[in-house]
Amino acid sequence: MSLIVQKFGGTSVADAAKIQRAARRAIRAKLDGKQVVMVVSAMGKTTDILVGLAREVAKTPPKREMDMLLSTGEQVSIALMAMAIHDAGHAAISLTGGQLGLITDSVHTQARIQEISRERISEELNAGKIVIVAGFQGIDESGEIYTLGRGASDTTAAALAAVLGAEICEIYTDVDGIYTSDPRKVPQARKMDVINYDEMLEMAATGAGVMHSRAIEFGKKFGVPIHVRSSLTDQPGTMIMEHKEGLEDVAVRGATLKEDLATIVMSRVQNTPGVAAEVFAEVARNHILVDDIIQNFIEDGKFANIGFSTNQSQGQEALEICQRMAKERGFGPVDLDEKVNKVSIVGVGMRSHVGVASTMFRALSEAKINIDSISTSEIVISVIVREEDGLRALQTVHKAFKLDQPPA
Repeated sequence: MSLIVQKFGGTSVADAAKIQRAARRAIRAKLDGKQVVMVVSAMGKTTDILVGLAREVAKTPPKREMDMLLSTGEQVSIALMAMAIHDAGHAAISLTGGQLGLITDSVHTQARIQEISRERISEELNAGKIVIVAGFQGIDESGEIYTLGRGASDTTAAALAAVLGAEICEIYTDVDGIYTSDPRKVPQARKMDVINYDEMLEMAATGAGVMHSRAIEFGKKFGVPIHVRSSLTDQPGTMIMEHKEGLEDVAVRGATLKEDLATIVMSRVQNTPGVAAEVFAEVARNHILVDDIIQNFIEDGKFANIGFSTNQSQGQEALEICQRMAKERGFGPVDLDEKVNKVSIVGVGMRSHVGVASTMFRALSEAKINIDSISTSEIVISVIVREEDGLRALQTVHKAFKLDQPPA
């Protein structure tokens, strides 16, 4: 019997009616002869509400207690989903990450999955039940609760699909697929029928909020097709899958805007072997996510200014770590800038097309948008711009590459 994993985001289970709609979709798949595993997020804005409450009672809530708090949102959703399926006359069971046997490392609020036990879930599936799993959470070897980071119910779903050998992982959300850009920011954005793992991974990492980047990593590593689609209709969405013939004919596939960004610049860092390694080792030890790295040399190469970008939520913590290192090692001042955005273009076709960078930079220049820094890879070109220019820069590059038009 084939197996599918269905993941429902917070907007798709925001109230009783939507929970019942999601339950009917899972039941329909079961009646079609499939074993069904559902992964469910917290209802609507529940996680945001819980985060707000935590900050009302504590200026800096301990990360362990944040995990204890936020993991409750998904437990409400899975129990209600199981009730809805039972009420419709079908067997179902809800499982937390701990009950399932989803083991993580021991990094609070940003844990990574280490292993998933198949025993409990296979037992329940073989008993004819729809299994409903709490997304976004697990336990470590000692039984402590950990969460995987905001938006990581996608990662739970993709990991389960990989471990269970699912034929497909369906991600149900409030949009009907992956667009060339965020349609709320770029009304001309166009829905794509298919996108490959590498492109989607880069779009997720550079600001596309529709998918969690670690979910794409699981899909790519284990060859699990991921179908992003609307929970409100039966229309096909966007398939995320291996390279499809013809995709490289298109130079640029999408444009993204990352607003949750902060940059840290450490000045007058000694330009000697091993210093940069020490800096980023210390940043890594504190579980600070590093995005782009920028370095430039000063004073005839004796010193360097080293900068990096990270999530805005970690900006202050990163500043304190870097200031401590600067004081200990005799560096210059450390600056934090939280008024920046990153605009990126993505496409595997950029490998074989010339003039992509010049088109992007010329369009931004003509729009009078200044670029603070540039980073590139084989399939991504990113620029950091001022916060007030971010949205306009996104719209400018989307138009420059005619992403509103279907590829030839």
